[in-house]
Amino acid sequence: MSARVLVTGAGSGLGKALAARWARDGARVLVTDVDEAAAAAVAAELGAESLRLDVTSDESWETAIAWVMMEWQGVDVVVNNAGVGLGGRIEVVPMADWDWIIDINLKGPVRGCRAFTPLFKAQGSGHFVNVASMAAIMNLPAMGPYNVVKAGVLSLSETLRFELAPYGIGTTVVCPGFFQTNLPDAARNPDVPEVDVARKLMAAATVTAEDVADQVVAGVAANQFLVLTHEDGRQSHEFKRAKPEAYEAQVISFWDRLRVKVDAADAEIAAAEKQEDL
Repeated sequence: MSARVLVTGAGSGLGKALAARWARDGARVLVTDVDEAAAAAVAAELGAESLRLDVTSDESWETAIAWVMMEWQGVDVVVNNAGVGLGGRIEVVPMADWDWIIDINLKGPVRGCRAFTPLFKAQGSGHFVNVASMAAIMNLPAMGPYNVVKAGVLSLSETLRFELAPYGIGTTVVCPGFFQTNLPDAARNPDVPEVDVARKLMAAATVTAEDVADQVVAGVAANQFLVLTHEDGRQSHEFKRAKPEAYEAQVISFWDRLRVKVDAADAEIAAAEKQEDL
């Protein structure tokens, strides 16, 4: 029997690439997204099914469970991919924005895992895929909100890896580096110089969403826990573990360079506001 796969945030970007990769393998795929039209368009393209799913809504998750039970009599893989971007220095990011990203990027995977665990236990099988980020490991300055939620996803995944394994349930956490995606379009960041750096790194990335999807599908097939999709990410992970002092020196140097640009932008804004008051 072909695999049954539910992917959140699959109306675009990595979620779409993951849905396409599993569909190409012959899996039955449920394309879900908060944007119902985007999900339907991707599903039509792939010959898959679609469903509107708001990862911040318990009721929406209950609807997804009801759908897979009615249409598929279960599900094999649940991919918690939906996410947004948010960066900025600790004093400039509003608490409302913290609530926004926590509800989507962290509580979204929590809700997904919590909702589908009883079904997986009843089946005696199932696999969660939680999409985190290299941000969960590297924790660079001025990226607090994104670092925190992605570290939370990594921690959740490691917890569930051990908690759910005795029930035949697998867990994979994915930590991609930069690849070209539309994430910046939905991102919030009051620090413009940092946004510019992120966009340049994303534009220069040679790894594609399709490359990441290939590694994720292979990782699930191998029951691999941690999928580091980028070679430089794997090197950075090992470098931080093996040579923490050298790693810290590199982060300090990076922040020194970026901080000059951020402080200069602050000064320009302050000068413009002062001029308007005159």
